[in-house]
Amino acid sequence: MSDNIIVVRIGKGKIFVRIFITFADVSNKKTEVVMELKETLLKRRSIRKFENRPVDRQTIEQLLAETFTAPSSRNTRSSRFMVVTDRQNMERISTMRDYGAAFMKDAPAAILVAGDESVTDLWVDNASISATILQLAATDAGLGSCWVHVNGRPRLKAEPDGQSAEEYLRTFLPIPATWRPLCFIALGYPAAEVAPHSQKDDSDKVIWVE
Repeated sequence: MSDNIIVVRIGKGKIFVRIFITFADVSNKKTEVVMELKETLLKRRSIRKFENRPVDRQTIEQLLAETFTAPSSRNTRSSRFMVVTDRQNMERISTMRDYGAAFMKDAPAAILVAGDESVTDLWVDNASISATILQLAATDAGLGSCWVHVNGRPRLKAEPDGQSAEEYLRTFLPIPATWRPLCFIALGYPAAEVAPHSQKDDSDKVIWVE
């Protein structure tokens, strides 16, 4: 593979482009790629407090461009996204659940990650991969993010059979009928620096079949 691949970048998404260099066995680039990816993985934390400044449209569009590189079942590309930045809707979104969502009212932006159920029955799996890639892309861009779940969640914890978070969101957001919301990814610049993940011994969670 030619070194020309290096100049094919998607904004700050160097991880997702440069990673292919590793498979080309270009030894002088391999260490750089591994270190960049490892750093991003460890730096991704759930951020719930943000600076009071917006995330510009160009940055969000770049994150989405990188997210669209996510793999999907049989390349169905069923993931869909809705970007919300206006304060009124952010406040309403923060009440979609009476537990775990209140912080969203102060987030500069949120992206609804959904799946088109008319495309595949594996929309949850595809959307979950997309949401993860979106969070890693946000970390790489210097943003903080937090996954706030929607799918299967009641609006009121004490009323599990009452109105769902999805049903409530559909009362004010223009969500197409075939789109099924999985989660919101809250976005913004972290209000404080958060220490990266420390590597732990998780060997008890792994089974080797050799």
